[in-house]
Amino acid sequence: METTIAIGILVVLALVIVKMIVKFVPQGMEYTVERFGRYTRTLKPGLGVLMPFIDKVGYRMNMRERVVDIPSQDVITKDNAMVTADAVVFIQVIDARQAAYEVNNLDNAIVNLCLTNVRTVVGAMDLDEVLSQRDVINAQLLGVIDAATDPWGVKVTRIEIKDLSPPHDITQAMNKQMIAEREKRAEILEAEGQKQSAILRAEGEKEAAIREAEGRKQAVFLDSEAREREALAEAKATEMVSTAISKGDVNAINYFIAQDYVTAFKALATSPNQSTVIVPAELSGLASTVGGLEALLNAGKNKK
Repeated sequence: METTIAIGILVVLALVIVKMIVKFVPQGMEYTVERFGRYTRTLKPGLGVLMPFIDKVGYRMNMRERVVDIPSQDVITKDNAMVTADAVVFIQVIDARQAAYEVNNLDNAIVNLCLTNVRTVVGAMDLDEVLSQRDVINAQLLGVIDAATDPWGVKVTRIEIKDLSPPHDITQAMNKQMIAEREKRAEILEAEGQKQSAILRAEGEKEAAIREAEGRKQAVFLDSEAREREALAEAKATEMVSTAISKGDVNAINYFIAQDYVTAFKALATSPNQSTVIVPAELSGLASTVGGLEALLNAGKNKK
């Protein structure tokens, strides 16, 4: 019975010693080893062996990239405007020994470091710059905080401003300014449209006037040409009659008489104030005159 108890005690003691000696380090983790309270080495992922009763695991450090949330805070800008800013920072432990022994409470140190630098960077900018240059703020914060955490064995991979909220009264003023700017642009566009429309309308009227003038010029030219042809025909007829008169042809004289007679009778018949048309009694004389004119024209054709 005593032997069984002793064996049981030895087995339990052996298991305890094995647990103290053998350490399984998960992937993405690193363990620091302390001997009598002093750092000696770092256990990498996998199987690690310690000296029993002498060595112990000091800190279990997460080597994966982590996200640390930065609480929101009120920040005064360069132009004395109050904005509420919050952020997130992405960190990764590069050196487990430095992260464990160079700073106490790593996450709390990073949070406070980010809070102070957000106030510094945002406080050095005007409100308009703060709201429009978020990438610039992120880049400045990343450079400053990464340099500050380097002695802690930590790499700051990224920092992002989540929200920048100005006070309610400033937001209302910005909305009014935006509406006024849009109305201004709309009025400018409308004025530009009216200007362009007036220009196009003036160009159209100019083009129409030019075409109308060209039409009048062409009409005058054609009218002049027609009058010229008529004058040439009249001159030729006069020449023929004059030649006939010089030869003693009485019908040539009747031509001029008949022409004037017909013209006068036409004017008399088409007069707007004439209600009664007087027909000459000697119509036979008119017929003989027309007959003489016809004979004259036939003679001219025979000569051709």
